[in-house]
Amino acid sequence: MAYTVTVEKLEGKLPEVAWRWDAETEILSGQFKVPKKAGGLTGSVELTGAEGSYVMLDVSGGAVCGLEVVVWPERQVVEGLKAPEPGSQGRLMMPARPSQPGIAAVEVDTHLSALKRADESVIHLRVGPRRKVDAVQIANGLIAEVDGSGNIAGLWLLNVPPFPAPDA
Repeated sequence: MAYTVTVEKLEGKLPEVAWRWDAETEILSGQFKVPKKAGGLTGSVELTGAEGSYVMLDVSGGAVCGLEVVVWPERQVVEGLKAPEPGSQGRLMMPARPSQPGIAAVEVDTHLSALKRADESVIHLRVGPRRKVDAVQIANGLIAEVDGSGNIAGLWLLNVPPFPAPDA
């Protein structure tokens, strides 16, 4: 299943993603500030892979403002993995209807896969099958891929810090 979004023109400079690993759970999270806007979903959109992996997009007032990779899809190492040059900058917006009372999460079943550099500083999360996409920079450190139908097709996580070394 796909999840349709719109890309809204970004006014001002790009927000900065603050990446953080939780060493105990191996969850990678990245949050960034988006201007407050009335309306739209506030909560999360869960992209759930068939093999149990899932990525949560954090949403505030309809705008994506972060993500968490909670259960990793299988990751293939690709030497020299490089993100595409974004064609534009913008905010990734969820459908404009306000949240329904008591509903703070939407779950989307899809296929998730991941490519990474050996040092994990660049990670490409693919949502669904490979297809033609537009790359949109939504924050410094995060590029979204949107297909021709407006569906989320992937996310590029950039400048990810190394996973914390285990305590000696």
